Amino acid sequence: MIGLSIRQLEVFDAVATTGSVRRAAEQLHLTQPAISMALAELERQLGSTLFDRERGRLRLNAQGAEQLPLAREILERLQDMQRRHPGTREALSGALRIGASNTVGNYLVGELLGPIVAQHPMIALHLTVDNTREIVAMLLDHAIDIACVEGPVHHARLETLAWRSDALVVCAAPSHPLARRSRLKAQDFADAHWILRERGSATRTLTEQALTALPPGRILLELGQIEAIKQAVIAGLGIACLPYAATLDAVATGRLRVLRTPFLNLDRRLSLVLHRSRYRGTLIEAFLHSLEVDTHAQD
Repeated sequence: MIGLSIRQLEVFDAVATTGSVRRAAEQLHLTQPAISMALAELERQLGSTLFDRERGRLRLNAQGAEQLPLAREILERLQDMQRRHPGTREALSGALRIGASNTVGNYLVGELLGPIVAQHPMIALHLTVDNTREIVAMLLDHAIDIACVEGPVHHARLETLAWRSDALVVCAAPSHPLARRSRLKAQDFADAHWILRERGSATRTLTEQALTALPPGRILLELGQIEAIKQAVIAGLGIACLPYAATLDAVATGRLRVLRTPFLNLDRRLSLVLHRSRYRGTLIEAFLHSLEVDTHAQD
């Protein structure tokens, strides 16, 4: 019978999470030799290495990526067993790693995390913000537990759940010629100077789709942050599609004007994404419940 231990699985999880024996030792309050020995014994019993060493960091190899969800499921099921014990009345605790695309992480973080914080204040939340492509890659690598993105995600290993609707709006500086027109038509955007997000961003993808309904214009700038785009638009450098939530402050102070473009479809859906092989334990279920997500509304 395989003599795997809970400690070995905890070490495997910690090293995979931190990418370092030293940081795993700090997290588990063990010595580095103890971490190395436990990991080596686990690899010996499984008959395969689990990590590749890259520039001083330990990165999961193919075998490790296959085994990690199983190890985490065992650990989380044990925690769930303890939580269901009749004598356990402690508040729900643990750590949840969440990835969010830029719009969600920068402008809707209160809506995303507020409910779970209010309902379960003892859960430690770790939020990573990046563009949709990078967040999806992290989820596939098991670097995060759940993601919230504004772009469509179609991957056989991922499951998508609808969260809420959202929209982009076309913005210009108040002094821009398009902002001075009372009624706009698609033809008015001919030769317009556009400021876009970087490739891999869901905002970029939807903007490009919208531009196909307009006369040709010029891409003046490509910037990696919504705030940078907003400031460039305020400065009069060009126009841009921005998330509605990102425009509220500048519109309220008169620094930015939202253009009425009923001829463009800029609606989109924000989604929660999970890895299909990831065990959906108590913490993830609590997070989904806090957002009132319909777990049956899958893509």
